[in-house]
Amino acid sequence: MSNLSPELRALFEETAHRGLIVPVSGTEQLPLFGDWLGQVSPAWTWDWAWQRHLQAALQQVTDGLLDRLMIFLPPQHGKSELVTIRYSAYRLECDPGIRVIIGAYSQTLADRFSRRCRRIVRGRIPLSDERVTASEWETPSGGGVRAVGVGAGIAGHPGDLIIVDDPVKSREEAESRAYRERVWEWYTDDLYPRLQPGGAIILIMTRWHEDDLAGRILASPDAANWTMIRLPAEAEKDDPLGRALGEPLCPERFDKTALEDRKRVEGPYGYSALYQGRPAPRSGGMFSREWFEIVPAPPAEVFGRVRFWDLAATAGGGDWTAGAKLSMTRAGLIYIEDMRRAQGSPGEIEALVRQTAALDGPEVSIYIEQEPGAAGKSLIAYYVRALAGYAIGGVLSTGDKVVRAEPLASQAQVGNVKLVAGMWNGEFLDEVSVFPMGMHDDQVDAASGAFGALIRGQTGRVTYAAAGKARSL
Repeated sequence: MSNLSPELRALFEETAHRGLIVPVSGTEQLPLFGDWLGQVSPAWTWDWAWQRHLQAALQQVTDGLLDRLMIFLPPQHGKSELVTIRYSAYRLECDPGIRVIIGAYSQTLADRFSRRCRRIVRGRIPLSDERVTASEWETPSGGGVRAVGVGAGIAGHPGDLIIVDDPVKSREEAESRAYRERVWEWYTDDLYPRLQPGGAIILIMTRWHEDDLAGRILASPDAANWTMIRLPAEAEKDDPLGRALGEPLCPERFDKTALEDRKRVEGPYGYSALYQGRPAPRSGGMFSREWFEIVPAPPAEVFGRVRFWDLAATAGGGDWTAGAKLSMTRAGLIYIEDMRRAQGSPGEIEALVRQTAALDGPEVSIYIEQEPGAAGKSLIAYYVRALAGYAIGGVLSTGDKVVRAEPLASQAQVGNVKLVAGMWNGEFLDEVSVFPMGMHDDQVDAASGAFGALIRGQTGRVTYAAAGKARSL
């Protein structure tokens, strides 16, 4: 596997100075891809260093010197515009007989790429009147574009150039093993068999997970056949572009201040994957013990104060019930004030919840994670009656525990989450530092739920019970 950096830069400079051209249909001629970009989209900028680096690599693909290319760039840096849309158009103008397959995480996105490519091609070369949909269009020479989403069948559609652009759309999909398996099976069983002899595959991704499509290819016997270009948002050692450490990839759009903002929001795990192209295993990557300052007491004035319960009802073993009490100041500092944790029968857990509510007082809103279905609704209704006089309600969880914990991890990473000193601190830090690879995650889930309740502003997702009378807002 190669990073190409010096070689590709040298190749690009050499070919650019000589003004080389590529043959079209044996007689006509086109500029090199970089010069062609300026002709078809003159209002865009195409000479930033990272763009020139990719243009040189894509020229190698055009010339048949590369046939497996991975490109990892941060979000919103224009990789789809450059590669998926315009490089496909360029190759069709070079050879109207080439058959291009564009794949993406959904048919809608793949069709969008296809339409934008067709807008560029139309008027530059003839197009067939027989197949004109966004999902499939052709040239009179038999070439054209077939657009497919992950999972779509494409039997009978050979590909001379296959471009897969971001087969994962969200963190939730990336964290789902079932979805990662679906993408891998689609690639190996449906997409790859369509590649024709002498054809090329380009995989463009914002990395989400170490076991994503790129990760699986790199862990497979086929890895040696691929060339990888990883251009992180902030330069690292031996940067392919020769940047100084920490220098932004595209300061014209994302300068250091903008990247610091992204880093604060994404947290270390998300930023390393999305912006640096280095997805890491969750163990040791989501929370660190050192992020949590222990303070003697919470502030006197807070914006809100809640207790969130992650209930379990297994006496003597299994899962734990955890109740996290959090508050937030108007400045955005979050205090984990208390954590209650126990294993017990339903009756014992109810007694714990009642006792804790009495100690917290009626000014603390109570939230309980609500399981889907009638049983979950019944449990919340029971606690609403049992805790008459308190603001209490159920919250339906969305996404898995890892996705729900990310907002809290992002705040903790920048020092915004404090622990109020208590006997529970050690157990919490032990659990959070190995989450989600540890045996238990109840305290993290409770703290994440409480933080979510705080940032939602205690709005109409809950049912309040006051003075024994329930009402919905």
